[in-house]
Amino acid sequence: MSLTESALDMRDELVRLRRSLHTTPEIGLTLPRTQEKVLEALGGLPLEITTGRSLSSVTAVLRGGRRPEGPAAPVVLLRGDMDALPVSERNDLPYASMVEGRMHACGHDLHTTMLAGAAHLLSSRREELAGDVIFMFQPGEEGCEGARHMIDEGVLDAAGARPVAAYGMHVVSSMLQPGLFATRRGPVMAAADVFQVTVTGRGGHGSSPHRARDPIQAACEMVSALQTMVTRTFDVFDPVVVTVGQFHAGTADNVIPDEAYFEATVRTFGRDSRRLVKRRLVEVVEGVAAAHGLGVEASFGMGYPVTVNDPGEADFAGRTAEELFGPGRFFVTPKPNTGAEDFSYVLEAVPGAFVFLGACPPDRDPATAPYNHSTEAMFDDEVLPDGAALYAALAMSRLGS
Repeated sequence: MSLTESALDMRDELVRLRRSLHTTPEIGLTLPRTQEKVLEALGGLPLEITTGRSLSSVTAVLRGGRRPEGPAAPVVLLRGDMDALPVSERNDLPYASMVEGRMHACGHDLHTTMLAGAAHLLSSRREELAGDVIFMFQPGEEGCEGARHMIDEGVLDAAGARPVAAYGMHVVSSMLQPGLFATRRGPVMAAADVFQVTVTGRGGHGSSPHRARDPIQAACEMVSALQTMVTRTFDVFDPVVVTVGQFHAGTADNVIPDEAYFEATVRTFGRDSRRLVKRRLVEVVEGVAAAHGLGVEASFGMGYPVTVNDPGEADFAGRTAEELFGPGRFFVTPKPNTGAEDFSYVLEAVPGAFVFLGACPPDRDPATAPYNHSTEAMFDDEVLPDGAALYAALAMSRLGS
């Protein structure tokens, strides 16, 4: 039986696991119920399993039957993230989230399920494997740097030798046609940093602004100036995105407050651009504040690095998908995604590739369907066998099995 046939044979079990995970989402680094379900799904398999010390991670190692003896055995790492988001689901589904304020709106429940499916597929083919496989079940992708924590706890060395390659996968609820795999060489997702600004003035009566030092007006000017700075400083072919997502000031219509605060997400793809934008953002807000005679405090918090695919591994992932599913199932994305991923920490240490999988339900149009992180995002369970099969095929082919 082929990998795809074996994966299809597991479809019902995969759907059950995914829907069970979807009903009980957990957020952050501590996911006890999710961890328990993963351990149960891996039960009975010939795996060396360890759990995290500071987070609810699961690391499983499969030793190949054809691996050379000693430390020379090649290793491949496969990763799936497990955490949900702090949003309330607005879908009328029989398996919708049962936890108010939490939802698997980014499809991590599918990633976890597909990786568990790959563990079953590869375990049944253990004697064919010419090396070892690390299955990395990771909490805390959504802003908690779970991948970095797992690296600190030794996931990259779990099999005894560093992986020769690492692969991650991410479903999308729109943009891609269902069942279509996609990736690209080089940068595939952006670095994500945070810029925080507090403007300090002198409060007063709204009827007499000349007697105060209005921080709101200056903060508004800063927001506009930041957008102009981006377009006049950075090459459009090396994109930089600055989006102010929070702005807080004031308590009443006739009161000029003492302070105004805003916060922005900053997305970049190049190391030089990332360094430069940090400096220029601070220069702009300090210059505007000085012009208005106001004080300003600005901080730049470094977040996830750029997710960079190894060119050879990106090509290999595409070839593997086409060999497994036939022509037309793989697409080279012409530009990177401005989202961010902490799989970037893995790819900084190990060559590999991050692959997208279209999971838009068949009754929705991928061009208009709610995207990941939406309270109305939905994912098609029919892609689960394909994702599990590609994970397994990447490991088997990369190990030369």
